[in-house]
Amino acid sequence: MSTSIRPARPLKPEASPVNVVFWFRRDLRLADNPALLAAIAEADRTDGSVLAVFVLDLKLGAASGINRLAYLYDALQSLTTAGIPLVLRHGDPETEIPALAATVAATAVYCASDFGPYGHKRDDAVSVGLQVDGRELRSIGSSYVIEPGTVRKGDGTPFKVFTPFKRVWTALAESHSPNPTVDPATVSWCIGIDGEAIPARPLNASLKLPRATESAAYQRLQHFLETNMGAYDDQRNIPALDATSRLSADLKFGLLHPRQILPALRVGGTGADVFKSELCWREFYADVLFHHPRTASRSLNVAMDAMQTDTGDLAEERFARWCAGMTGFPFIDAGMRQLLAEGWMHNRVRMAVASFLVKDLHLPWQRGAKWFMEQLVDGDLASNAHGWQWTAGTGTDASPYYRVFNPITQGKKFDPDGTYVRRFVPELAKLSSKEIHEPWLLGGGGLFGGIKGYPEPIVDHAAERIESLRRHAALKQPIPTNNTNS
Repeated sequence: MSTSIRPARPLKPEASPVNVVFWFRRDLRLADNPALLAAIAEADRTDGSVLAVFVLDLKLGAASGINRLAYLYDALQSLTTAGIPLVLRHGDPETEIPALAATVAATAVYCASDFGPYGHKRDDAVSVGLQVDGRELRSIGSSYVIEPGTVRKGDGTPFKVFTPFKRVWTALAESHSPNPTVDPATVSWCIGIDGEAIPARPLNASLKLPRATESAAYQRLQHFLETNMGAYDDQRNIPALDATSRLSADLKFGLLHPRQILPALRVGGTGADVFKSELCWREFYADVLFHHPRTASRSLNVAMDAMQTDTGDLAEERFARWCAGMTGFPFIDAGMRQLLAEGWMHNRVRMAVASFLVKDLHLPWQRGAKWFMEQLVDGDLASNAHGWQWTAGTGTDASPYYRVFNPITQGKKFDPDGTYVRRFVPELAKLSSKEIHEPWLLGGGGLFGGIKGYPEPIVDHAAERIESLRRHAALKQPIPTNNTNS
């Protein structure tokens, strides 16, 4: 194994060179990367070098869908294009990171903190492995403005409801501003360390994934700020419009940090305030998962785990048709087909399809969350699990279980002229705005008057709503008299 290290400058007579490792994870950028800045500063103090590393964790890779892997590989490639001699390894970070640190005689490994259940345990194990040789894992910063576990009530306990969490988070976030950008050409990098090639993007990944570079992420941010932020509150729920930021994958992989967005939102205005609230939701869900790691796959409200769900061949058939966008409800099917085509789905539609799975098909929210994580390019464990729990009514600050999204009403309200449905359900493209959300009213013995290839509704929504409420009542959970059918 080659272990050559390029010295940046003649050594200072009073100091020996100190090499450090920088471990990239969910921070694949040069701008506003405090852990990278700290690693460079540590090496610079004694004219040492920085080894830039990324470990393709086999455990995480197995849980990632092809769209997330494709985006990750493109983002890693963009780092090398930017001038970072990235050493990539496949394997277990618990062994790979200590081994690489030993190879370059590094004193420390720098990285951003990971607050997810798996990442937290992994980092503890890596830290132990480094300590065996007298080395240290130094975690600085995270992928959040305010690190999970920081925002608390006056008595020191965590918040369980979003609105009071937001008040404290907003006050703390005001003091945060972006850090300087690293120029790779000015860094003394460790070079010549054996690594592996960045994998090619999977052939069956979506061709509509966003460009995974730091500059492209910043361009998306600027486009949103200049074009969509002013009308964000009014238009963000209309899936036919390009009215959202589309920054979720950039935030997931750290091509952009939310701290870089905040200064532009301090101008105020309804759009800016609502978008800041969306950033806060992301951090609220990360905080909930940090305090309750079991909620990655279990209901926060444990009483809801006893909810009766459907099993058997019919349940499996319905789940398969939901996944394929063949439920017979146009707005639901459009969303599920957008997910398959783009590795992304509009947030309003995410809520509608989640409600349909849980409350019309009576399937556990975990099945839907798992399918989303397999398909989404922006699949984030905390946001995905707790977004599903919000709709399912099983989580903190949840939409109550008795709120059942009406798949027809949702389409009529948020896609009134059917533009979104026509885009993803071409079988219905020739229908009028009046017909497109209820094609079964056309008649035609299952073909809806000649519309070939599109199925009849797989359930009767009105009947399944009543059944959903019955199952909830069996848990002896309170149901107000004004239960809604949104």
